[in-house]
Amino acid sequence: MIALSLAEIAEIVGGQTYDIPDPAVRVTGPVVRDSREVESGSLFAAFVGERVDGHDYAAAVVASGAAAVLASRPVGVPAIVVDDVQRALGALARAVVERLGATLVALTGSAGKTSTKDLIAQVLRHKAPTVWTPGSLNNEIGLPLTALSATEETRFLVLEMGARGIGHISYLAGLTPPRIGLVLNVGTAHIGEFGGREQIAQAKGELVECLPPADAGGVAVLNADDPLVRAMASRTKARVVLFGEAGEADVRAENVRLTPSGQPAFLLRTPSGCSDVTLRLYGEHHVSNALAAAAVAHELGMSVDEIATALSEAGTLSRWRMEVTERPDGVTVVNDAYNANPESMRAALRALVAMGAASRADGGRTWAVLGPMAELGGESLAEHDAVGRLAVRLNVSKLVAVGGREASWLQLGAYNEGSWGEESVHVSDARAAVDLLRRELRPGDVVLVKASRSAGLERIAQALLENSAGSSEGQVAGR
Repeated sequence: MIALSLAEIAEIVGGQTYDIPDPAVRVTGPVVRDSREVESGSLFAAFVGERVDGHDYAAAVVASGAAAVLASRPVGVPAIVVDDVQRALGALARAVVERLGATLVALTGSAGKTSTKDLIAQVLRHKAPTVWTPGSLNNEIGLPLTALSATEETRFLVLEMGARGIGHISYLAGLTPPRIGLVLNVGTAHIGEFGGREQIAQAKGELVECLPPADAGGVAVLNADDPLVRAMASRTKARVVLFGEAGEADVRAENVRLTPSGQPAFLLRTPSGCSDVTLRLYGEHHVSNALAAAAVAHELGMSVDEIATALSEAGTLSRWRMEVTERPDGVTVVNDAYNANPESMRAALRALVAMGAASRADGGRTWAVLGPMAELGGESLAEHDAVGRLAVRLNVSKLVAVGGREASWLQLGAYNEGSWGEESVHVSDARAAVDLLRRELRPGDVVLVKASRSAGLERIAQALLENSAGSSEGQVAGR
């Protein structure tokens, strides 16, 4: 963080200082909420959770080197006490961002946010020091913590913004006002909470409404291939830049194809020229993500050749998102178990089929090990049924539906689409899935593991890899 004194921080957040011998002491370390991440000079934000009260760790973090605690009550060690720690954290982030002078890029969308954020970060850091959201810490706490990790050297700040309802993105954009706002897509993720795609579009579009006008440098980067996103152009005073495969997109892909291993290749065309790109990522859906990253980078002054080179070198930064590992015995495990929604499920299945094309010619098979998609509300049965049907239409060799009711809907969809015999199976939990896979997998097979985070199916991928390496028996607890 930009070094600030405890007195300055107290003024910014409207707090009172307690047990601080010298208010001129500066916070020179990171702002953290996890006591295990405290470093010398840190500011520890004490949150009260359902199971853990951060205030209980106040003495320990100060003993470990924290300069002070941001707290909602006195804790007997140096502290800045406020009424609301979350709002104080946001106020501090806003103040630091205003002093920073870096260009803020914010992005949102129903699917692909984290993968695209990782691409943008990897491209922009070729040009200048860049800070970005780690993983999916895109909420009211994670976003300001990311902003506060920036330093005087930071020139680009790339922030992922999530939403659980109307007004959430407006709030986040108020904490860290972006100059460039990117909207990827409007899908059905969290549709049970929002009530419909139109409501999702309303929430996601708050980002472009918060941008500065065009004459102040505001830029709205919108997906030309998504009608609901493209319509957001009317909701902003910022200059609009379109990306996609549509002919009128300012940044677009031409001659899109997949390599034999399932990695996308295309011609990247921008207003300043074109260049070839071959991604290290798997699945055609990453083309749209790459175009979004390219549009942002182009707006920030990178040449098309620089962008193409950076995109072709970029990998996966966040765990459990299309992590591809080949076992010593030739089985390929694709761990995409961090999260799932109908759009990302469809994209992952298509990526699986593309990856398995070469192996199938040699007798290898494709396995889709799928679990529930959460927060779909009344659309849940239809969406799970549709994913099961798609697995059959794509000719996935084996579908393993893992879990309870939603998994039964996946398997039923596959059955009704024409999956007979052993082509699809429903198992109760992760342990049963691992037992099945251990018995049945053979060299050349490609296994996709995917579900919403709450299902915990990453344990299946981990067990398969641990077992193959001989490091353990990959024991998996039932769920």
